[in-house]
Order: sequence, then structure tokens, then C-alpha cells
Amino acid sequence: MPTPFESATLNLKLYEIRREAVLREAREWFLRDFNPETFAELVEIVSGQRNASFRMVLGYWDMAASLVTAGAIDADAFRAAHTEVFATFGKVRPFIEEMRRVSGEPDFCKQVEAVVLGAPDAEAILARRLAALRAAAKARGSTSR
Repeated sequence: MPTPFESATLNLKLYEIRREAVLREAREWFLRDFNPETFAELVEIVSGQRNASFRMVLGYWDMAASLVTAGAIDADAFRAAHTEVFATFGKVRPFIEEMRRVSGEPDFCKQVEAVVLGAPDAEAILARRLAALRAAAKARGSTSR
């Protein structure tokens, strides 16, 4: 089990990485404009110019979550410091099994899934975050591109 100081240090490093310009823009797109309603729509979106953004965002969060599942960062400290992970995972959760099957990658997003769903109140958090994102997208008249 990491010490609180070790968890804090790694959480701060992850925060620094999140500030990198390309990742920041990809995360903004993902949370703001990536709103597929069907698996077919998801495939269409990620088959286009936003493929790199999609992979970057999910790759970053799965890598970050792997530090939790490997025991380098305390899970509660991670979830408290990186609440964005809930909204990010929530956007792909309805499609995750099909994405794994179609891609032939059964471990796709397994780390982030474990960390998010490991929260005692995961379902309530996911519901709140997704409702807030949907309301914001509706208010903007956002598309999924």
C-alpha cells in the first residue's frame, strides 16, 4: 500500500500530464462533444479524424488507473483527485463489451473500469456525471463530432 505522500506525488504527476496541450484538447472534445448514442455512431466517430483523440483519452485514463490497480496509488485518493475519470468511463461504458469483442481486445479499458466501478457509490456518481454532461450538451446543441 502506498503512503499518502506517495499517492499524492503520483496524483500530482498525473495532473501535470493532463495539462499537456494535445491531451487537454482531446479530453475537452471527449467530455464536451463525444456523445454517441449507438455503437454504430461510436464507430463512425472514432473511424474519423478524432480517432487519435479517442485513443489518447482512454489510453491516458487506463494507464493512470493501472497505477491504482497495481497498488502504486491509493484508489480513494485517485478517485478524489481525478473525478473526470467517472464521466470519461461513463461515456464508453454502454459500448465497452462490444468494443472489446469487435476489437479483439478483451482487456480494453479494464483498469479504468475496475477503478471507477470500485467506488462504493460508483453507479450514483456515473449517473450524476452523465446527466450533467447530457444537460450541458443539450444546452449547447452539441453534436457527436
